[in-house]
Amino acid sequence: MINTRKIGIIGAGHVGSHCAFSMILQGICDDITFVDVNEEKAVAQALDCMDTLAFLPHKAIVKSGTIKDLADKDIIIICVGTIDNISKDRLFELDHSLKIIKSFVPEIIKTGFNGHFIVITNPVDIITYYVQQLSGLPYNQVIGTGTGLDSARLRRILSVETGIDARSIQAYMLGEHGDSQVAAFSSAFINGKSLFDLIAEKPEKFFNIDFEAIEKKTAETGWDILCGKNSTEFGIACVCSEIVRAIFHDEKKIIPCSAFLQGEYDTSNIYAGVPAVIGKDGIEYIIELPLNESEKKKLSNTFDIIKHHIERGKRAIED
Repeated sequence: MINTRKIGIIGAGHVGSHCAFSMILQGICDDITFVDVNEEKAVAQALDCMDTLAFLPHKAIVKSGTIKDLADKDIIIICVGTIDNISKDRLFELDHSLKIIKSFVPEIIKTGFNGHFIVITNPVDIITYYVQQLSGLPYNQVIGTGTGLDSARLRRILSVETGIDARSIQAYMLGEHGDSQVAAFSSAFINGKSLFDLIAEKPEKFFNIDFEAIEKKTAETGWDILCGKNSTEFGIACVCSEIVRAIFHDEKKIIPCSAFLQGEYDTSNIYAGVPAVIGKDGIEYIIELPLNESEKKKLSNTFDIIKHHIERGKRAIED
């Protein structure tokens, strides 16, 4: 018997709908169920996705449902949340997001679900931590999108600055998916060649690269998009699809994501954005990049910010 690849999406808004469309467009899964407090919207998103299938090479079933319908899913994507007041600080959403996940994560576990959670809801590192705490699932089965999108943005900006295709650039943002994220420039490579070495060899071509400005611009890109269109959706949907595909196909692919640290990067007991190997068991292990002293100091700062908000979140969870 052939097993179908089943996905649940909690939150049928901009992000959830684009995650679904990205996955059916690529033929990553066979079955998607939307769950949303706005049942009418969940039904509409499912129908809209189904209307595309006549034009796509892969069959899929997209429908709406309830928490009870998530018991047999392989992966559940959490992308709930509303933005009532736009704020540059992603952490302003914390209390609201915690209240929402507290209302349904234990209910999902009661159904017998034992798959993977992929968390997109912001602030993603803290919310991922509490999804794991509320679910009791192993750390490797709870994954946040973390700095996956930020790393793609870094590669795009470096591509503009260097003139080199982003697909030939390996570079990562680390730490918080927020203002304190860190660009690991010392571990950036152009198809195997250190970015710093390339710049040193061709100073006449790359003399005007401002790394501090690039790091700042990368961290602020999400805010710029949010201000311009009131949501981000296309990029994060691709990040989510990449993680889902890596799990379903056991790709052992290195993807920057929010992973639980247990001594890596000299910290423990938090979720933070780092490159990790992802396969059928979720996060299989974390890749530790060699960092210079400045990057290590910045990374320590971003970890402290995450830890502070985890402590702050405990009050919201206990209320």
